[in-house]
Amino acid sequence: MYYSEYETEPREKRMKRKWKGVRDVLIAAEAHSGEFQARLEALGACARDFKDWDDYGKIPPLRKKDLIDWQKEHGLGWFLDCEPGQLKRIYQSPGPIFDPEAREEDYWAWSEGFFAAGVRPGDLAQMTFSYHMTPAGLMLEEPLRDIGCAVIPAGPGNTDKQIEFLTGLPVTVFVGMTSYLKVIGEKALAAGYDLKKDFSLKKAYVAAEPLPESLRREVEEMFGISVRQGYGTADVGCIAYECMELAGMHLSNYRHVEICDPATGEPLPEGEVGEVVVTPFFTDYPLVRLATGDLSSIDLTPCACGRTARKLTGWKGRADDTAKVKGQFLYPSQAATVFSKYPQVANWQIRIENPGGRDELAVVLEVGHGLDTEAFAADFQAVMKLKPIVETAAPGTIPVDAPKLVDERTFD
Repeated sequence: MYYSEYETEPREKRMKRKWKGVRDVLIAAEAHSGEFQARLEALGACARDFKDWDDYGKIPPLRKKDLIDWQKEHGLGWFLDCEPGQLKRIYQSPGPIFDPEAREEDYWAWSEGFFAAGVRPGDLAQMTFSYHMTPAGLMLEEPLRDIGCAVIPAGPGNTDKQIEFLTGLPVTVFVGMTSYLKVIGEKALAAGYDLKKDFSLKKAYVAAEPLPESLRREVEEMFGISVRQGYGTADVGCIAYECMELAGMHLSNYRHVEICDPATGEPLPEGEVGEVVVTPFFTDYPLVRLATGDLSSIDLTPCACGRTARKLTGWKGRADDTAKVKGQFLYPSQAATVFSKYPQVANWQIRIENPGGRDELAVVLEVGHGLDTEAFAADFQAVMKLKPIVETAAPGTIPVDAPKLVDERTFD
């Protein structure tokens, strides 16, 4: 079964439909987006100059760092094809970046991903993504309701309450991060619950962090459920999703996705690893060739599920100096605003590891005299939405030319 007819359409028909979507974005961006107008002016071009996919691939990508800077400099309205009050919602994700949501149905395009993961009308879903400022909670709730599910807006954290919901109600779908579902399972086991008898879970839909196969297998066996993942961002919503066949992540039928050279922004031959560049079919907030910073590649192998969209082979790392931790992008430039409040910090470095498949964020501080590490951790969490482990070191411990962000996670 499929959610829409687009999932099985022939590739030639799909690409014609997607070209129309891209052309609509180009026209809206040329008419109303100051950001895209500036890109066109730099190229000495106009929207009608881009007549096919080869032409389109020559447009320089829009990078998130530029999005951050330009939103600060020009305001959100510089990007919009409508008044801010005509939008449905405006969120903020780390960076900080404002993320507008327009009024179209299934705006973030997650419905087909949920359906491919086995979610059906009548399921009861427990949503553990945040509903506060960032878009994930509402972004992923609305497609569930479109399918015909009920949703418990549990939000993140408060694990005891999560267990209470999962055992007191017939919850069939968990939505959140795999690492957090593992935490819930471990705490429930310690409290004496039988995860397969006392829980009604049948499936989990996970996102916002890499999913090692070892972690997937562990959680599936722990609860006796299926775990399927979606891949997207706060800017564009769904980019790709897994089906039950576990043969890669089908590209969304509502975005144009390219794999590009991180240095030039030009599309790479299919099969090569490069940066994921996405054009969502948004016209109120037109984003032309948004570079995600994520690395992946395209798989052309037909899928036994019958869906004909090409597939991403999974997350292969980052193309820039940012990292995604527990669903939040971490920008060293934004973190620097926290360190600047503490003159006793001579140097610093952020380190990320994932022992046992669980992300850990440590901040190493070179300090010459006393520092209230608890106050620092609270300030860091307030700005970055991530709670760090704070480690102190003697001055000179961190090399002067050392990177500010070191990601030592492995995803075997």
